[in-house]
Amino acid sequence: MITFIISLSILILGYIFYGKFVNRIFAPDDRITPAISQHDGVDFVALPSWKVFMIQFLNIAGLGPIFGAIMGSQFGTASYLWIVFGTIFGGAMHDFFAATISIRNGGESLTQTIRRYLGKYVNWVMLALTVVLMLLVTAVFVSGPAEILATLTPDWMNAYFWMIVIFIYYILATLLPIDKIIGRIYPLFAIALLFMAVGILVVLFVKWPALPEIWNGWGIKHDPAPIFPMMFISIACGAISGFHATQSPLMARCLKSEKMCRPVFYGAMVTEGIVALIWAAAATCFFQQNGIVDAASGKAFSGAMVATRISKEWLGAVGGVLAILGIVAAPITSGDTALRSCRLILADLFHIDQKKVGKRLLITLPISLIAMGLLIFSLSDANGFKIIWRYFAWTNQTLAVFTLWAITVFLARERKGFTYLISLLPALFMTAVSSAYICIAPEGFGLNVNPFLVGGSCALILLILFVVKQRGK
Repeated sequence: MITFIISLSILILGYIFYGKFVNRIFAPDDRITPAISQHDGVDFVALPSWKVFMIQFLNIAGLGPIFGAIMGSQFGTASYLWIVFGTIFGGAMHDFFAATISIRNGGESLTQTIRRYLGKYVNWVMLALTVVLMLLVTAVFVSGPAEILATLTPDWMNAYFWMIVIFIYYILATLLPIDKIIGRIYPLFAIALLFMAVGILVVLFVKWPALPEIWNGWGIKHDPAPIFPMMFISIACGAISGFHATQSPLMARCLKSEKMCRPVFYGAMVTEGIVALIWAAAATCFFQQNGIVDAASGKAFSGAMVATRISKEWLGAVGGVLAILGIVAAPITSGDTALRSCRLILADLFHIDQKKVGKRLLITLPISLIAMGLLIFSLSDANGFKIIWRYFAWTNQTLAVFTLWAITVFLARERKGFTYLISLLPALFMTAVSSAYICIAPEGFGLNVNPFLVGGSCALILLILFVVKQRGK
């Protein structure tokens, strides 16, 4: 527990001190934000800062800080280090600049930012990658909530029933102005998710379990896969996530003042890191007591099984139901904003005005059908969901690589000195992680190579290209 408490403290101190340092580099001022200058009543809508924070937190949370942290906890105490330092130096900074760059450029989407700082050819790759990720998020964040809802409702309301209901909701939430559904009920869901995390944190202090400590090595490591790069892909949203860079511009279009970017965007990511850390500790305790295989079924515990059992056993009947609803709400709300982001990205690409509902429907229906097709594939094959989830995880982290490089170029061009180092170092690290993973993972090329050598080589090549580009200016 000492390592857990130290990790929790570092996360809070990271927001106070490093978050302030990052904010100083950006230098927010009193200029009019796109929420006001480009108000359209649909996507550009000024909302109270606390609402923007709650929506941003819920949008980026999804399954990542819960399921990702649970799976990542099988790597032992190394997961704590990644959540803490990945959040402070990677994820929070990444989300903050994805939003602030968007604000400074009229609320532009992530793909437009990539084009601005990395060029049109990289942008085409990024555009394809982003659209694929948005569709994968929409698909993979349906089945988990549907299965949990099916256990809480009558038999005729099975998982397939809830999948249809969730997709109908996705389409409705995507078509309506952001302040009609998202702006009204998402803050309540965010409160439920935070309640769940706080409740589990309290139980952790009451139980005071003998969790592994970092000074005793990596502690209990159930997962046979190598920590590098596998752990850094497994714990995505709880440390750094490319998906967040698609959501930050979405909420940047609703912020009244640049000066609220640090508490809203950097703060939301640190909050998610805290949630992920709590779940990693709770899952470590669970695996210590139960192992990684369910004795009743003989199958390995899934993230949903672990999260549900911890919620019910630790928080009691009422708390368990509220906690499970929080688990349900988080992925659903990430799924619908993913679909909304996909609509906006394609609308920007094809210059389709989104003020009229008919034109919003023109984009929403086709991408919804594609997402449904991915979901049907995942259900038709025993390993379908697992395959889609793994591609989602890799695509997610690769998207973060592109965003980090765009932030680095932005800082190198528009800020003084070597401030770009705050994003360059995470960009190099995540480049190594993503390239190594796709080379050695079974769902990738499956090569029998040294992941450090492959990842390091790719990072070195991009570093050389960056230095050459900088010297040429």
